[in-house]
Amino acid sequence: MAKGRRTHLRNLLEGLARGTRLPEECILVDMDAAPAPLPPFPFPLRHLHHPSRGLPLAEARNRAARAASQPVLVFLDVDCIPAAGLVEALARDALAHDALICCEIRYLPTDATPGDTGWEERSLLVRGLRHTVRHFPEGGIRPEPNIGLFWSLCFAVRRDTFLRLGGFDEAYAGYGAEDTDFAFRAREAGVGLLFTASTLAFHQHHTVYDPPLQHFGDILRNASLFRVRHGFWPMDGWLADFARLGLIEPPGEGPLRVLRHPTEEEIARAACGPDRAY
Repeated sequence: MAKGRRTHLRNLLEGLARGTRLPEECILVDMDAAPAPLPPFPFPLRHLHHPSRGLPLAEARNRAARAASQPVLVFLDVDCIPAAGLVEALARDALAHDALICCEIRYLPTDATPGDTGWEERSLLVRGLRHTVRHFPEGGIRPEPNIGLFWSLCFAVRRDTFLRLGGFDEAYAGYGAEDTDFAFRAREAGVGLLFTASTLAFHQHHTVYDPPLQHFGDILRNASLFRVRHGFWPMDGWLADFARLGLIEPPGEGPLRVLRHPTEEEIARAACGPDRAY
């Protein structure tokens, strides 16, 4: 799925085209007002134009899954460049394990992808930064007991399992908590989380907001829904930041209480510099 970031999208598709195994099909849910112009690629590409206000992430992922016809689904965020072996490795892992399967993501600096397709994987491997919280095995595949470490940037799952779980809950509107909810529901249904060393993807740089004040309304709404369904507050670090800024009262047992909304100046100040990878 993609909204904006057309250079990122082009690099993602180029990464698929360089793969050791081409995808049987690629489903692109394009949420821009006008569809992105794309050159031909050496694999079937279904370009679903779905112009949207905001970021209806759950809806977009579900639409892609319903349109797919293959037994394994590999979800890629528009910011991710897949390693050459990603499709082959994740398809193999998902056929062997009925689980949510995540691979490592390396975070790239601003100048690692200078333009459309102007990159080499060996350079991305050298320059990509590892995440400080999500630790992947050096080899093989292992269960990850902390289901909260699931991330939807890049993961694989069997299509019939995804549909049995009901996909992402579209009651989560916009940004935040929809992927954590999906992972918790998967665990409740007996579908665990696996971390694999078989492949990786590279996250292209974009401006990071800390805290993500530009998604203030989405985060409050989705956090409240998640707490009703699962009994605790998700995204607690961001909620604590909002309280520290005087935007909300500290989260407690009752509903979130909004004191004020962030100003445009506060949102601009939350934007981090180019050295912040995630």
